[in-house]
Amino acid sequence: MLDPAAPQLVINARTLLFSWLPADPGAAEALVPAGLRPHPQRQVFLNQYVVDDETQTSGFGAYSLTYLGVSLADLPPPDRETPGGWWTHYLVSSDRVRHYAAARGAPAAEGVTRLELRGERLTAETWADGRPLIRVIARVGHTGTAAHSGHHRYLTRRDGELIATDYPYVAEPVSPFEVESVEFLAPDHPAHALRPANPLHVCWGFYSPRVSFAYPARPNPLDEATPRHQVPARRARSGLPSGS
Repeated sequence: MLDPAAPQLVINARTLLFSWLPADPGAAEALVPAGLRPHPQRQVFLNQYVVDDETQTSGFGAYSLTYLGVSLADLPPPDRETPGGWWTHYLVSSDRVRHYAAARGAPAAEGVTRLELRGERLTAETWADGRPLIRVIARVGHTGTAAHSGHHRYLTRRDGELIATDYPYVAEPVSPFEVESVEFLAPDHPAHALRPANPLHVCWGFYSPRVSFAYPARPNPLDEATPRHQVPARRARSGLPSGS
């Protein structure tokens, strides 16, 4: 099993990441734990990505992953470009990655993500419990010379402790990019509470065939503070993480 305190690197993942307004803002808000405030619009975010080959990771191997959650107020990452987020679902194909993420507080469960590109039509599907859960159709173009970099901030809970971690990334987004539809295909699954409003309102997002990112080192709550050369993780026993 991978050491959950060790950093991990992923390069050139095929990634679809975007956010929408939910059909039921109250249901989305109900998934945010006490002490945290959801984004004023109750924005929901979704990331569906595939790592095709073991050579693209520092220790994970090849895998696919979908995470889903609710954006938070007052917790932007250092670049302040996107809201921080609370993971409500984290569906991953690899036992190795699932155990690593769960030990860091992610709500990790088994699932498979598939991205299929035919011409300009991208189909992204997430499967769980042997059935399709989410299907996204998007119209995508080609990568150019532009690259986008920054940090995403996600919160988890481990042993009753809230932990906010900043994940650095570099992406080569395509242009044009347009999400045409988002379907939640299992009404009895808890993720259905985060289905989008009709008509679909996309808040932000991109598709990139090449996204690189890192899971920063994070100390165990019983360990000493993170050394200065590491990307810090902010921790708090209750309420908002310290330093926010």
